[in-house]
This record gives sequence, structure tokens and C-alpha cells, in this order.
Amino acid sequence: MKATILHAPGDIRVEEVPDPQVQKPTDALVRVTAACVCGSDLWPYRGINEVRRPRRIGHEFVGIVEEVGAEVRSLRPGDFVIAPFLYSDNTCPHCQVGMQSACANGGGWGHKDADGLMVDAGQGEYVRVPLADGTLVATREVPDDDLVPSLLTLSDVMGTGWHAAVSAGVREGDTVVVVGDGAVGLCGVLAASRMGAERIIAMSRHQQRQLIARDFGATDLVATRGEEGEAEVLELTAGVGADAVLECVGTGEAMATAIAVARPGATVGYVGVPHGVELPIGDMFGRNVAVAGGVAPVRQYLPQLRDDVLAEVVIPGVVFDHEVPLERAAEAYAAMDERRAVKSLIRP
Repeated sequence: MKATILHAPGDIRVEEVPDPQVQKPTDALVRVTAACVCGSDLWPYRGINEVRRPRRIGHEFVGIVEEVGAEVRSLRPGDFVIAPFLYSDNTCPHCQVGMQSACANGGGWGHKDADGLMVDAGQGEYVRVPLADGTLVATREVPDDDLVPSLLTLSDVMGTGWHAAVSAGVREGDTVVVVGDGAVGLCGVLAASRMGAERIIAMSRHQQRQLIARDFGATDLVATRGEEGEAEVLELTAGVGADAVLECVGTGEAMATAIAVARPGATVGYVGVPHGVELPIGDMFGRNVAVAGGVAPVRQYLPQLRDDVLAEVVIPGVVFDHEVPLERAAEAYAAMDERRAVKSLIRP
């Protein structure tokens, strides 16, 4: 089959790799019908995260179950399924408290499992899915094609934006600030709106992303960054700050802004992969500002968000503004790297 390989920074190729097969009784074989490029994929693509050797890449996909192992009970061939960006058994103690992203027996796509067997990455034609019962969430009926992009967001960005809002403790009537206008930040705007926030201030300086933020429920836009942006947010909130802040970037500057615009007693929900982040613990202590979040347990949120998408209560697939066939995966990366696209969708 064909799959996307990251060879070196800026070097994405689509190559032939071995066809996956069901190798364990808890496996499922999934034919990928849609995948995408994540903002976190850009860290190694840009060389910020070291690329030691060529490797499979991609952790967001949806598709059709082709085959299941003898012990799989919740899935059958023909099911349309959504795969979280990590696989999990959904039964270990961590999973049982809603932290499937820390599953004792789980792992990530594009790496070998605990037994040394290859687990395919998402940007390819097929994927061997370990722990299929605990990992995959089915819709049973194959959805209309216009719903596929929104269902694909549940693999990562919508669930991650939702986790930011949950971690920040967004409540009905709140004023919320969202730092970051990538797909996760935009989905964070949508999550805060769905949770009943009265005012949502989106920090974005890109017109196309601002339009999506407005569509998702943003009431105010702040296009400046750093201290100037922080001052503008405080002015909008009459000097009080936000009841909840969503940090969806992962840089030190983004975290500093998120903490600065939080009112005393507020929580910053952070889901951006940290790069160069140092917390101003003295300032946080003095203002009772909390920081909570981390790797999103999207499997925990998937059933609820799936039902919302199928009912068209939320339509997060709007974040996809660039689509290419698998053979042109390199173009999907370049478009996001050069900020010509918010999020690129790949069709095998």
C-alpha cells in the first residue's frame, strides 16, 4: 500500500510500504477514507523536533473496517469508524477515569507496539488498529460525504479544542479567551460556544481564520500579539480578564499571554504541545491562576461529539480549507507550513 513518510525536515514522500494485516485477536484492519495533517506534524516537518530517520507520519483518520480479529466484539466489517490520535484499551485504570491518552497499554500511530509489531500511521491507505474495541468509535451507517470532514476533526482537533475548554472549566455565561487560531484554537472557540460561553475573544490576525472563528461563535477578535494583545484583551474585559482561557499553541509567548489575560481565580486550559514554556509561578500564585490540561483524551469525548456532528449541532469540518489526494501529501504539508491553509485533508 501507499503511505506518507517523513524523511527529513521539509521532505515528505508517499511510498510503498507493506500491506497491514490483522496480527492479534484484538486488532482491526481499517481502510482509510480520509486523513489529515495536524499542526503538531509541522514540528518535525519544520525541523523543530528532530527527525532521526525516515518514519511514518499522520495520526488522524477515519475509514471503513475491512476485517476484525477473533476477540473484537463492538465492530464488524463495513462499519465507518473514527480513530482517536492514540490507541487505547479503554479499560485500564487510567482509561476508566477518562484519561485514555495515558492508557497503560496504549500507544501512538506510526510506531511499533509493545510486541514489536508495526502500527501504521494515519496518512496511508490502510491501518492495523490495535485494541480496536477500546480505540475505534463507529457510526454504524456510513455517513454522507459532507459529514466526513467534521467526523475527521473528532480524531484530534475538535476533541483537543474540547479538552481545552473542559480543562479551563468553561461554564455558561463565561467570558473566554482563545489563544491560537489554528484548527485546535478554532475548535476551542466552537467548544466554548457549545458550552454556553457568553463572550468569546479569539486572538487571531489572519482574515480567513477570523471568519471561521466568527462562524464558530467568537464575539470579539484581537489581532495583536504579546503585551499589546494582552492589553487589548484586558481593555475589552474592563480590566478584569477572562473567566477561562484556552491556550492552543504551545509556545512560551502563547502561554504567557494566556496567563496574563486570565482573571484572578481563572484557569488556563492548555493543549498546545509545549515548546519553550516556562510558567510564571509567582504571578500565578499571587492571582490564584491555575493551569490545567495536557494531551487530550479525545476517546473520552468522541461518542458525544460524534452524536453532535451527526445531528449537525456542530460542524467543525469547516476548518478544512485544502484537500489533496494521498499522492500529493507533500503539498498538504507545504500549504499548512506556509499558512496557505488552516488544515489540509488527505484522501487516499
